[in-house]
Amino acid sequence: MSMFRPKKLDLGGFINARVVRDYTKRKVFEQHEPERQALRYIIRNTSLPQRVRAQAQLQLAQMHAYTRSTQIKNRCVAGGIARSVFRDFRIARYQFRLQALAGELPGVKKASW
Repeated sequence: MSMFRPKKLDLGGFINARVVRDYTKRKVFEQHEPERQALRYIIRNTSLPQRVRAQAQLQLAQMHAYTRSTQIKNRCVAGGIARSVFRDFRIARYQFRLQALAGELPGVKKASW
């Protein structure tokens, strides 16, 4: 959503609409996570009155979808692809293969046995 997106983005690598959207989701999640944790704590606290817990539950349900951690998807920084991404390198399988064969990834070499 454009209401969350800053005017200037600090992205390196490949950029398309999906990468920008994922970047926005990560930033929004980072900003709203303390509030979400507080609301979840209130909801789970059984010593509080039921009315307070219900209000916290409503507030949590009304928060934007981008504030949820499940909205974040690991994407390749080289190609923007969301499938088969190695977490350690943050690149997709094919890009990993190309960069490893070119010697651009430190500590990675082709296996031979």
